[in-house]
Amino acid sequence: MYLMKKIREMESLLSLPSPVNISIWWNFGSMLGLMLGLQILTGIILSLHYTADMWNTFNSIVHIMRDVPGGWFFRMLHANGASMFFLLMYFHMGRGIYYQSYLTQHRTWLIGVSIFLLSMATAFLGYVLPWGQMSYWGATVITNLFSAVPYFGETLVSWIWGGFSVNQATLNRFYSFHFLLPFLVGIMSLLHLVFLHDKGSTNPLGNLSHVSKVPFHPYFSWKDLVGFSIMIFLVMYVVFFYPNFFTDPENFMEANSMVTPVHIQPEWYFLFAYAILRSVPSKLGGVMALAASVLYLYAFPLLAYYLPKSATSFSIISQLFFWVYVVAFILLTWLGACPVEQPFVMLSQVLTFVYFLTPLFYMLSSAVWSKFY
Repeated sequence: MYLMKKIREMESLLSLPSPVNISIWWNFGSMLGLMLGLQILTGIILSLHYTADMWNTFNSIVHIMRDVPGGWFFRMLHANGASMFFLLMYFHMGRGIYYQSYLTQHRTWLIGVSIFLLSMATAFLGYVLPWGQMSYWGATVITNLFSAVPYFGETLVSWIWGGFSVNQATLNRFYSFHFLLPFLVGIMSLLHLVFLHDKGSTNPLGNLSHVSKVPFHPYFSWKDLVGFSIMIFLVMYVVFFYPNFFTDPENFMEANSMVTPVHIQPEWYFLFAYAILRSVPSKLGGVMALAASVLYLYAFPLLAYYLPKSATSFSIISQLFFWVYVVAFILLTWLGACPVEQPFVMLSQVLTFVYFLTPLFYMLSSAVWSKFY
């Protein structure tokens, strides 16, 4: 009975009615699933040789790179795979924003944002584990932001550190959570798929009806295989030819609490939020803006209750909203890597306003547009 049930579930997955007009932009979800599995697999392999001891951690990374057969490959694949994962996620979320998937797939969108948050936490914890200079000081700066929380901020930071500074207890906690969170991301991804299959995939027209739909297999399973092949080729190209392209040179030096790097910055996929953090003069205000830069994505489905029916993804207002939002995101990512000086600070402040106010402007302008046209 159990086997027959599994066969029926597999048949329903393969025969899932899918819109005939979905494009390659719908491939990024399946590619993200493959990358998540690849990250978990390489992470488990690396954990077999990793030493979570602050006096030997950096040397264990060197040991993996030099002495373990194939260790350099798995380490570079894991490190660059994180960058590929977030690149695919930004494309996946960008497609959802462009085609307004959040208006019809409320629960799917909310779970997707939760996966994004968990992935950010996992990536940050993993960035600390090599125990290089940028890892150590990045952990010190980012975790110290919690001290801005009123009343119990200092206590919270001490609990995260496990002492009065980033130390062995901090490394143990970060390693444990970095190992566990990817499995939680996997569970959330399965839940994401359940809600997606409940209503079915959206399409460029935003129509969820079962008219003009075809079975998922073989039409879209083959398309996914093509996407997998392209993605794996790109990852392998980076691993073999540009393995340190996304790595900060400071992280090739062992952590030293007595020497502060000239310029502390996180990985590139966090730079947009880092620029927003630095654009606010107040520490508490910066932390609130940093949290809001991601948490406000939860509010996107609320637009469904205020937008007129004429506000489709093909309208002039929708196109303007999306591309202004994308340009602001890209420029904030660039500014996050720039020094904290003029004119970069002023540009960050302007683009922070643009980043937060664009959805509100979209809602208001769409309502006005619908009244006159």
